[in-house]
Amino acid sequence: MKQFVVLFFLIISATLTAQNISEERLPYYEIPEYSETFTAGTVAARMVDALGFRFYWASEGLSEKDLEFQPSEDVRTTAETIDHILELSYIIVNATLKKANGKIDNSKLSYEQKREQTLKNLKTAADILRASDDISQFKIIFGEREVPFWNQINGPIADAIWHCGQLASFRRSSGNAINPKVSHFSGTVKD
Repeated sequence: MKQFVVLFFLIISATLTAQNISEERLPYYEIPEYSETFTAGTVAARMVDALGFRFYWASEGLSEKDLEFQPSEDVRTTAETIDHILELSYIIVNATLKKANGKIDNSKLSYEQKREQTLKNLKTAADILRASDDISQFKIIFGEREVPFWNQINGPIADAIWHCGQLASFRRSSGNAINPKVSHFSGTVKD
């Protein structure tokens, strides 16, 4: 019996460690170090990094109650807002990958998978932007229509930041406020 109890605790500990490692591997627990130089690419990347950080913490640790929260009937639920931010993250990353946007079915993904994909999309986009000398090449492509990078700033990036604020408000209203140790100003988490 004693061996069973020890084995049980080892399995539980390994599972919790694996979950923590998995969570730590998601981008944007903190904002990456800023670049030493100011270029269009490094500034645009920092904007996407800030979005990633805000999304990470606005969407971290949501319960089923949080995901179902809806302030009124004519407003998206928290889960629907996360879906929308995921869609925006595809527009952001597709521009940096020079890919056309199309319909992506995310309906079978769990909340955790949607969150992870959003964060990975944003990290990929930020890394490409950071290394670029000319961000004008990253157009938003809808079929045959190409839209300049300017629209990326006031469109998907700004819209996704706006919706992260909604997530923060919604989760506060459903009783699960963002970790108070998060500093949006510094992009870090206080110990």
